[in-house]
Amino acid sequence: MFSGIVQATGTIARIEARGGDVRLIIDASRLDRELALGDSLCVSGVCLTLIEQHDKRLAFDVSNETLALTTLGALREGAAVNLEPALRLSDPLGGHLVSGHVDGVAQVIAIEPDARSRRWTFEVPANLSRYIATKGSVCVDGVSLTVNEVNGNRFGVNLIPATLAATTFGQRRAGDAVNIEVDLVARYLERLRAGDVP
Repeated sequence: MFSGIVQATGTIARIEARGGDVRLIIDASRLDRELALGDSLCVSGVCLTLIEQHDKRLAFDVSNETLALTTLGALREGAAVNLEPALRLSDPLGGHLVSGHVDGVAQVIAIEPDARSRRWTFEVPANLSRYIATKGSVCVDGVSLTVNEVNGNRFGVNLIPATLAATTFGQRRAGDAVNIEVDLVARYLERLRAGDVP
């Protein structure tokens, strides 16, 4: 589990084709936490398992399923990614509970100034919009955000200067694709309300 509070940004150092899928090598030199083989790392919202490391170069095998359903398949060498190690029991939950299991890919529709912040509008696939609620939480590219408003398949958030500086959002533009994970609680509530759980 993660909290959606990005600890550092990293860079895609290499993408290696491996038997039909890929191995991502990430330069995580800004990440303070030491990781062990088998540890989970949230990479722009996607939970990946560390399979190899050389100093601060971390290697992850990424399946075709993950490549197809997230933005990882479109990454190029040199691309920046958000990084968050898995929560420890003693860590504060600064954002909200995030699994690193991406629900879908959304698009940045608009970025507008709002005093010192930036007001962002995203459009999600229709099947995900019902899980996004005003003043609820949503995870975008691994970042826990509070929803300002919802209008059909679109929702808005405000990003403060600190978030823009500490994450990859400062490099994003309208039209970019982003990973979306809806709130875990919303998904479980829907299943319980459907009545198909004994």
